[in-house]
Amino acid sequence: MADCANPLLLGWVKEWLDQARERNSKGASVYKKAYDSLKSCPLPFDHPSEAQQLHGFGPKLCDRLTTKLKEHCEREGLPMPGLPHRKRKKSTSKDNEDDDDDGAPSPPKKARKQKAYVPTLRSGAYALVVALSTLDEGNTGGLTKPELIELAQPLCDSSFTAASQANKFYTAWNSMKTLESKELVYTQGRPSKRYSLSEEGWEVAKRIKKTLMPNQDQADDSAGVSPKGQNKETNNFVDPRPSSPRSRPQVGASPTNSTATDLIPQGISSELPAFSPIILPPGSFKVELVLDTREVRAKSDRDYIQIELAKKGVTPIMRALALGDILWVAKLHNPELLSSLGADGDEVLLDWIVERKRLDDLVSSIKDSRYDEQKFRLLKSGVKNVVYMIEEFAMNAEHFHKYEEMVESAIASTQVVNGFFIKKTQKMDDSIRYLARMTMLLKSLYENKPLQVIPSKVITTKNYLPLLTHLREKEPDLDYNITYGAFASLASKSDSLTLRDVYLKMLMCTRGVTGEKALEIQKRWKTPAEFAEAYKKCGLDDEGRKKKLELVSGQMQNLVGRKKVGKAGSVKIAEVWGDEVYA
Repeated sequence: MADCANPLLLGWVKEWLDQARERNSKGASVYKKAYDSLKSCPLPFDHPSEAQQLHGFGPKLCDRLTTKLKEHCEREGLPMPGLPHRKRKKSTSKDNEDDDDDGAPSPPKKARKQKAYVPTLRSGAYALVVALSTLDEGNTGGLTKPELIELAQPLCDSSFTAASQANKFYTAWNSMKTLESKELVYTQGRPSKRYSLSEEGWEVAKRIKKTLMPNQDQADDSAGVSPKGQNKETNNFVDPRPSSPRSRPQVGASPTNSTATDLIPQGISSELPAFSPIILPPGSFKVELVLDTREVRAKSDRDYIQIELAKKGVTPIMRALALGDILWVAKLHNPELLSSLGADGDEVLLDWIVERKRLDDLVSSIKDSRYDEQKFRLLKSGVKNVVYMIEEFAMNAEHFHKYEEMVESAIASTQVVNGFFIKKTQKMDDSIRYLARMTMLLKSLYENKPLQVIPSKVITTKNYLPLLTHLREKEPDLDYNITYGAFASLASKSDSLTLRDVYLKMLMCTRGVTGEKALEIQKRWKTPAEFAEAYKKCGLDDEGRKKKLELVSGQMQNLVGRKKVGKAGSVKIAEVWGDEVYA
């Protein structure tokens, strides 16, 4: 900052930039542009308003700097610099002072009309004002806090009782302080407070109703979500990968027996079987959301997601999932129907699955390689539509900045290379709304058409993925699915793993070895024993050690892109697989 022409202004912009990064705010990019342009500017400014000529500076940021400068001048006992144009005007008026004495007085400056306060749609303040306006205007009794929250909650996107994140303490109820400070709401009674709208508060309520009431009835019918908000949420359900035929929703069925890990025979044959699909007619089932029991808001608030989903009309089935955090099933009205048709259970897996990651957990999973393993298992599951939900979380700015590039790279890879749909949300309440809307969408997609189920008896761990690939290529307009019990068996972390799967997972434990690189290594050395033997054959002398360090890179140097293993990666692999030789 010593080389900057405006170090004081630069210091304040840097302070706001750090605060925005700490909150993971989108405004960080705005402050970064302003910081870079101010730092490189060689001209000193007499007043912060002059910075508006720089890239990244607008009227609001300049006003904020002006306020900061005023506070600084008052604290240090310094005179506040005047605006450049005011200085010129002042000197001009001084030169013409005698003329002004004889002339007519200058007209007073027109006072700027203050903008009327209107709370943001579906904010805490909006919900509180609308809820209080349900009383008669002459009513002086008011509402207690519990009564007010009960009326306001369906009208607000945030919770009035629980903070939006586990490490935050603010709820939508904090908006009441704003309403009281603006004298829109007054309280009466002790110790039990009762809340009512003031005259100004009724004016705000009338302005809200004037603009929104034509659509309010429709909003109330959809669990308090306004038509505007509904359209916005519905857009989030646009087909995740519209340009690819693989992105169409699939129909699937499965039995409820999630513990039936012996349902799918191990290995046996990779030959594609001939079979007649089980057809489940429309109306014989309903779509249900299944939530993993380990998905909690906090250790002390384990039922928050379940309760909030129920408030939005979605009662989830709670169970420990073998894969993913949320999925959807078609639950049969007649629990005996599938068994009478040659299958087990009473549920049908739909071809959608969600993996939810909070931002801090995403960073941790990338660092310890859980991220690659989870993606590998999701790809191996055969589920066509995988949604990777990333939930924002306040992290230490310095800590997040260290891994920011790594996270962005991982997200891009997940979307482009793996073909997963990335859904970002700001807080848990946004994630819950997304899941509720998603459930409603899948109900409309699936409940009015038949489901085709592959009999579990024809599926093996070896033929499952080749069979799905064959069916999707041969009949792209038809959707084939498996029972939930079959899915749970196939998705089991250990029961369905072949030697090849274990080998690939072993390779991916080495930092830098992705799924693509592990597959290329497995093509050249088929088993772990063969790979270890290759290192052993290199010898124990210095020349042998050099061969070990270059074994993988030498075999894979002709590959391009993500499949190529460089010398540094080859050394890391040699340190793991050839380590027993050095000992």
